[in-house]
Amino acid sequence: MDKPHPKRKRSRQRRDVALMVTCLADLMRPSVGFAAIRLLERAGCRVSVPEQQTCCGQPAYNSGEIDAAVPVARAVIETFEPYDYVVVPSGSCAGMLSHHYPALFEGEWHDRALALAAKTWELTRFLTEVARLPAPKRPPLESAITYHDSCAGLRELGVQQQPRQLLQEQCGAQVQELSQNTVCCGFGGTFCARMPEISGKMADDKLDDAVASGATIIAGGDLGCLLHLAGRARRRGVDLEFRHVAELLVGEPRGPGIGDGRE
Repeated sequence: MDKPHPKRKRSRQRRDVALMVTCLADLMRPSVGFAAIRLLERAGCRVSVPEQQTCCGQPAYNSGEIDAAVPVARAVIETFEPYDYVVVPSGSCAGMLSHHYPALFEGEWHDRALALAAKTWELTRFLTEVARLPAPKRPPLESAITYHDSCAGLRELGVQQQPRQLLQEQCGAQVQELSQNTVCCGFGGTFCARMPEISGKMADDKLDDAVASGATIIAGGDLGCLLHLAGRARRRGVDLEFRHVAELLVGEPRGPGIGDGRE
């Protein structure tokens, strides 16, 4: 993994991109990080993965522990400042950097947070609005896919059409829409732990909707949502496969789906 260097010589042809892996991808699904790197490189980017990156601070922030979130946010800002773009395979974490960091600070650190926010992108938005993937050289994906829109990506970043466009262009997949595709799955960070009965019912509704759509794969852009739904599906015996959208866009997915066993 590359370490950032403020005096790095930048190519005029290639975008200098830092990947924020996210805690869940690092700990629970490293294949998402590797898939994101491959996609960014295919799109002509020079990709770095700073070793010193940490959690974005969202768990503390969402729990009202602002004093704990501030030093974490400062460390993230310092880590990613040297790069042209920061790309995140998570609408939730990208939303934290781009929407909530500036509110944590005043003065110089507020300006630095705004500068980071301006160059932070959720992965599928970046691949449709900044760097474009070349046409794929592989047969279309035959599995029927539906897509779960995570709340943070949808409401904070406007991520909705972008993953669907990429799935069609790169996988030949026409998403079979959920009847209530803008409804929360029930994860909600700490919400699922604080109100498990309500959270479980929301997940059940989402799973029933997916089964009714005829899809065999639920794709999404946030691992928190996918892990939550996959765990509930296994508990209920619902036969669905769960994949991060980056894993599908890279090519025919190999290995177990999320919640199906060790990678």
